[in-house]
Amino acid sequence: MKVLLVLTACVLVASCGTSTAPQAAPNTPVKLRAEVLAVLPHDSTAFTQGLELDGDRLIEGTGLEGGSSVREVDPRTAEVARKVDLPPPMFGEGLTVAGSKIWQLTWKDGVAIQRDKQTLAEVRRVPYSGEGWGLCMDGQRLVMSDGSDKLAFRDPESFAQVGEVRVRSAGQPVTRLNELECTPGGVYANVWQTETIVRIDPASGDVTATIDLAGLLPRDERAGADVLNGIAAVRGTDEFLVTGKLWPKMFRVKFVTAS
Repeated sequence: MKVLLVLTACVLVASCGTSTAPQAAPNTPVKLRAEVLAVLPHDSTAFTQGLELDGDRLIEGTGLEGGSSVREVDPRTAEVARKVDLPPPMFGEGLTVAGSKIWQLTWKDGVAIQRDKQTLAEVRRVPYSGEGWGLCMDGQRLVMSDGSDKLAFRDPESFAQVGEVRVRSAGQPVTRLNELECTPGGVYANVWQTETIVRIDPASGDVTATIDLAGLLPRDERAGADVLNGIAAVRGTDEFLVTGKLWPKMFRVKFVTAS
């Protein structure tokens, strides 16, 4: 009788834990692609390191020694309304708007530059250790990449580090995290020297989506262009502006499920 009861219970709960039904792998990122909604002009001399929309203004940071700047751009025309150069030999990197200020990273110079958001004028410099790559503001704190698999969290007033997380995709480290964009749905990051953007859960470091942008810039327009880099969320929508270093175009896109 006991054997019969056990067997009956097993049938009711789908074979007592020996089910062969397929199970999704834990933390497996979804695969997305870019659906192009509009093609916009972009300054092909801009070595894009940081990209962020502030209302209808596009704030762009550029790199290279002797060619680094922060600029206010009209995203519809690529016209530069205001531009401030970094003094050589500084190499500009990612940037983000934080309240009434802008923070701009430098690559190996070890300083973050705080700027007035309206004038772009330098307010002060704050030192940090290691390299600076990407930066975004999640509403409460700054999120910074340094080319490794680490995202560092920093205080938006002092720039002091207040935490960090390691980024993993299906359990494996994801390195070369570059330009960042913070959104309510996660942190988007360019993976340097690839045509891939990843979406990261900043609480766990898990990659929740990989986005394939291969072929976004047509092959016949890639002469002189460098790698994909630059993500700016269009607030109030699920759309983004994306571009690359020395790209002649910028693209307004929506990330959709890959077929």
